[in-house]
Amino acid sequence: MSDAHLFESQLSSEHVFKGRLLDARRDSVRLPNGQTATREYIVHPGAVMIVPVLREPATHWDLVMERQFRYPIGQVMIEFPAGKRDTGEEILACAKRELLEETGYSARQWAHTGQLHPLIAYSTEVIDVWFARYLSPGERSLDPGEFLDVFEANSTELLAWCRDGQVTDAKTLTAVLWIQMIMAGQWSLDWKLQP
Repeated sequence: MSDAHLFESQLSSEHVFKGRLLDARRDSVRLPNGQTATREYIVHPGAVMIVPVLREPATHWDLVMERQFRYPIGQVMIEFPAGKRDTGEEILACAKRELLEETGYSARQWAHTGQLHPLIAYSTEVIDVWFARYLSPGERSLDPGEFLDVFEANSTELLAWCRDGQVTDAKTLTAVLWIQMIMAGQWSLDWKLQP
């Protein structure tokens, strides 16, 4: 089936704001019915999220998680390690870097599960989702101005936090779906050994 009847075409584009992280734009577009409209959105370089698995017993998984204050919503959030890609950075290299910087862990095996688009109405952001296991502890190297707690939680606790509304971060909720489906034998991971 063709989607051509849904597409919008750009007529013009202007930069509204350009910062270190955000590039806000305002475009004029032609709608499928021939009329015009304005679209405001954020151009984002992309990011990664890592689900670090410490142990995989049959009844639950032991995971590495973070607690971090997120200024825009004024809350401390429970989430998996994640971070923005640097310009030209390979996706797996970004995942390895973020895991080490934020948690101090490195991993021997990695599995890429796919991508998620967390803010489709107003951002181009794409988050590549990775699982990591056979973890080795090391030294964290947080970015200047970055403060977060690293802790262990098991998948049973995490599911309860999602149910009770303690976890509301979209990327972490997506990871929980993957964890549930893998543990239920419905989905699998293609683990690859990494040097």
